[in-house]
Amino acid sequence: MRYIEVVVLLLIINLALKAQQKDTIKNERVTIHFQSTVINQSKPAFNAKYSGDNSLLTQKESNTSITSTLYLGARLWKGTSIFIDPEIAGGSGLSKTLGVAAAPNGEAFRVGDPAPQISLSRVFFRQVFALSEKATYQTSDFNQIGENLSDRYFSVTLGKISVTDYFDDNKFSHDPRTQFMSWALMDNGAWDYPANTHGYTPGIVLEYVSPKYELRYDFSLVPLTANGNDMNWNIIKAGSHILECTLRYKIKNQPGTIRVLGFFTTTDMGNYRESIALSPQNPDIESTRKYGNTKFGFGINAEQNFSDDMGCFLRAGWNDGNNESWMFTEIDHSLSAGVSLTGHRWKRENDNLGLAYVISGISDAHSDYLRAGGKGFMLGDGNLNYAPEHLTELFYSAELVKDHIYLTGAYQLLINPGYNLDRRGPVHIFSLRLHARI
Repeated sequence: MRYIEVVVLLLIINLALKAQQKDTIKNERVTIHFQSTVINQSKPAFNAKYSGDNSLLTQKESNTSITSTLYLGARLWKGTSIFIDPEIAGGSGLSKTLGVAAAPNGEAFRVGDPAPQISLSRVFFRQVFALSEKATYQTSDFNQIGENLSDRYFSVTLGKISVTDYFDDNKFSHDPRTQFMSWALMDNGAWDYPANTHGYTPGIVLEYVSPKYELRYDFSLVPLTANGNDMNWNIIKAGSHILECTLRYKIKNQPGTIRVLGFFTTTDMGNYRESIALSPQNPDIESTRKYGNTKFGFGINAEQNFSDDMGCFLRAGWNDGNNESWMFTEIDHSLSAGVSLTGHRWKRENDNLGLAYVISGISDAHSDYLRAGGKGFMLGDGNLNYAPEHLTELFYSAELVKDHIYLTGAYQLLINPGYNLDRRGPVHIFSLRLHARI
């Protein structure tokens, strides 16, 4: 069956389920949703004094990525549900997603083979324990059953998940399929969150949710190797812990949220200083890998509405930067901010305009390692004239078919890719994104 026929079939099924929901006004038994996102990014050539194996290519480039996800869910009994998400992902980011810490395409992965691959991105079980009789109806959505949900509850989620579905959320900047595309804008760049190459990992999430406060804890597996797909099941020696506290409030009747996150990861990662001591020229981080090495860090994440159609966000993050980046990206310090405006003022309610800036940095040990010719899984120019990496992103998302199809144009200005003043650029990146959802 061709791709378009699959989309039409899923749309019919989804509309039928919605119609049944409206007629019966009962809790859903099953939920079916679908998304597909295609992003094309291009850049003109730019000048650099030198390049290495992991550098952003200086020549003109154009690359396309695609993801398509089927979201299947079923309510087993009261408060209990199961979800399965088959996904196809393929294509490539610019320069194979190398050479930029705040990588420009959040839908592109660090994989060698750009051919589309089918996988089960998520397979998880969720149990909700109501702590209050007061409830509101939760509408059906991706990995979300349409049902009455207590306004105060405790939940347990167990299985293969994406931890970013639960942590570091932000209403203005968290989804590269509909909002800002840069890795360091969709998430806190300094948070080396547990994930395989495609962004998923086995884990358990415990949540306490109330109207004003939320508290979440996660323990997840980490890859056997940096940026790897095979996970390390030796949970005595390897794993990642995450704790996040959330406070919701209002200023002049406009909602705001502050989240504070901490993480601690241990596995057989390598140490920057030790690798330089062993080999001052072209150090190899892999030669120093051993169990007991750790990485820890913190992040703050705030969002605030100015009006019903306009708001802003701020993120700041830090990690110790002594041992190698293991899973997300090579950022040890990050600060980002931006504004978002809907199209309400020009009668395009579901359009969205966004402008954001992020500055990224690394620790002294990390910088010295790259300067000596070392390579990480994303960076390594063979030398380094250190300077913070700057990225500014502007996008406009237009709704083409109500609630279903969106077209986005975006521009990113990148300075000092890979923290290298000798490769300053600037680099101009142009993006076109098509997103369909059912």
